Amino acid sequence: MGEILSQSEIDDILRQLTEGGADQNSDESEVPDKKVRVHDFKRPSKFAKDQLKTLNIIHDNYSRLATNFLTAYLRTLVQVDVIAVDALPYGDFSNSLPNPDVMAIIDFSPLSGSIIFEFSPSIAFCSIDLILGGRGATMQEIREFTEIENALLERMITQLLFVYRSSWENVIDITPRLEKTETNPQFAQIIGPTEMVALVVLTVKIGSAEGTIGICLPHLVMEPVMDQLYTRLWYIQRDEENKMSYRTKVENELERVSVPVSAVVGKTSIMVHDFINLQVGDVLKLDSYVNSDMNVTIGNMLKFRAKPGINRGKNAVQITSLIEKEAL
Repeated sequence: MGEILSQSEIDDILRQLTEGGADQNSDESEVPDKKVRVHDFKRPSKFAKDQLKTLNIIHDNYSRLATNFLTAYLRTLVQVDVIAVDALPYGDFSNSLPNPDVMAIIDFSPLSGSIIFEFSPSIAFCSIDLILGGRGATMQEIREFTEIENALLERMITQLLFVYRSSWENVIDITPRLEKTETNPQFAQIIGPTEMVALVVLTVKIGSAEGTIGICLPHLVMEPVMDQLYTRLWYIQRDEENKMSYRTKVENELERVSVPVSAVVGKTSIMVHDFINLQVGDVLKLDSYVNSDMNVTIGNMLKFRAKPGINRGKNAVQITSLIEKEAL
């Protein structure tokens, strides 16, 4: 049986014919085009977007730590911010560097391999001038670094690595160590040019000088901890650590709380007249025997049974049994 059209559907068809004809392939035209993502099999990206996002979070924390350190170390206002975290072949990174440049090769223990801290020459020369008591002047013409300048930079980089260690403590306990510095990018080939790296770019402002710090993290070095760089797992781990830290803190606070403990020898009832006329040497009859256990209360809760005694010349009680909550 053929499909019966309603009056409104008939009106719609007539209106489409009037406006230029109905499209016979309207069903196909209404299907939205799917976005196609290009994948280069010669240069596959080994860093997922979620992992790059986690690296951004780690280095955003590091930028704040580095800002505080450099401001105190150089005795001037310094601002460090993360501007980009990308995955690219190592060859693209090394080919984009100027010559001379400052490239610190860092041993990334306990992970196997090295990473690179790259400082733009403008930042390096400005830092050296401030360390030597200058006003932070930059070089108009880039030149090679002297041995004294290299020694000053290596000392500053060593201190920055100590700060860098703190930013990774939620993922892995690292002990980065400066191996050497190079000024020619061709002499800092730590991996093959086609190997993938994560490049973190930090912008640094020192007074009127501005430059960048590039942190190159090879995938071969980061591979053992790649599973820990997913944001979801990272936040779950941090939540668990925060809960354990909170629990430990509460337990420590509770251990220092003072509670009253009392041992009741016995009880009795007397008339007010007898109480007023009590004298030294009078005897009160209690509701307990000499060899019976005493009740020990914690606050207002009956918790233990005990025997009276003396310890080191002072009155004491010895716990004989624990009163369970169900027995109360």
